Amino acid sequence: MGFPLARCISYEAAYLQWNLSIHLPQQASALYLCDMGIVRERGIQLAAKSKIYRKADGTWSVPSQAGDGRYIIKMGEKPTCTCAYHDTYGRTCKHIFAVNYFLERELNEDGSETITESVTVTSKRKTYPQQWSAYNAAQVSEKAQFQRLLHALCKEIEEPVRGKGRPRIPLSDAVFSIVFKVFSTYSGRRFMSDLEDAQAKGYIRKAHHFNSIFNYLDHPDMETILTELITRSSLPMTALEGEFAIDSSGCGTTRFTNWITEKYGEIRDGHDWVKVHISCGVLTNIVAAVEIGTRNANDSPFFPALLKKTAENFDVRHVVADKAYSSRRNYKLADEMGIVPYIPFAKNAKPDRVLVRKRAESPWNRMYHLYSLHREDFLTHYHVRSNVESTFMAIKAKFGEMVRSKTFVTQKNEVLCKILCHNICCVIQSMHELGIDAEFGRAA
Repeated sequence: MGFPLARCISYEAAYLQWNLSIHLPQQASALYLCDMGIVRERGIQLAAKSKIYRKADGTWSVPSQAGDGRYIIKMGEKPTCTCAYHDTYGRTCKHIFAVNYFLERELNEDGSETITESVTVTSKRKTYPQQWSAYNAAQVSEKAQFQRLLHALCKEIEEPVRGKGRPRIPLSDAVFSIVFKVFSTYSGRRFMSDLEDAQAKGYIRKAHHFNSIFNYLDHPDMETILTELITRSSLPMTALEGEFAIDSSGCGTTRFTNWITEKYGEIRDGHDWVKVHISCGVLTNIVAAVEIGTRNANDSPFFPALLKKTAENFDVRHVVADKAYSSRRNYKLADEMGIVPYIPFAKNAKPDRVLVRKRAESPWNRMYHLYSLHREDFLTHYHVRSNVESTFMAIKAKFGEMVRSKTFVTQKNEVLCKILCHNICCVIQSMHELGIDAEFGRAA
């Protein structure tokens, strides 16, 4: 399923561009007109993506499209440029076209010149309304409602078959205790009074010793259980969310590591961290999918799993992410799923050289030209990506930016507990502000 684009390079022009590059200069003159169309198109793209400015001597400075320098252009009846293309062929290059396009934007449609005057404008910072009565009600009752909703989620956990030996803590009680402990942000010892209160309310069978609870963070099934609970906790938002943002952030640990900095050329040390990749809704900040990797894990490979997991339960229309996720594979996946990916391109990114119409209309080329030629429309969608940063900030500010566990397995599970706590809090807030129904006790 594709998405429309008003302007893009035709496959015939792309073919001629490739053909021109392999012919000798004297043979290329027959393709001059088609070549100029391509050069002009590249000039427009360059003007849309790069910083062009006029120097004190009246010349113009335009960056190289490859990002390895700048060229000087003298405008007039016969413009000149210091690039190799203009020097070799004596033709109008993309850098001259870029300056022309930059100047055209300063003219009105009727051809009259726009005169810009310096004025002082006092603008009020954009604010977003807060439903204070609903917010206050949610915060006052959050702890009580959190326990009720968490208990409803944990009731659905299947208990493993018990063998011989000492009776173990019921898995549902262990998960409830661990997540509730993370929600409280207290140490294990200080948390015991809250756990005893939860036992009195019937949410758990017994308030077990804190060391016994912590041991379950290393349970082989805990990561799967917590991930499933995160998914189930996001389901009340399926009717609200259709646009998602994907990004990653680090959670510090109590372990230390060292590295060699490229900037200073010396060995430095600091806290190690685990890298959390999430897909969250831009309206309620609910986390629909999560993947956790090591601190040096690249972002882009996590995109397919996050998007597929999100699309299992939500009708995803748009997905936004930063340049770290920009790849042909990710664009193609989103296009096959009928999702428009608003992912900006790196400065040195270029459209594919294509010979047939099918490849000329590839997702990479379509979004590249939307990004280059319709930047304002692109950024209108892309700017909602800030919501994923807000989601990470909310999780870290409320439940701590560091994990206390020692091993990688337990660190991952502790991070998953933080995200589950965040989701339940988002549901509680939406219950008061939007009036949604969250009955986790029913089968999802």
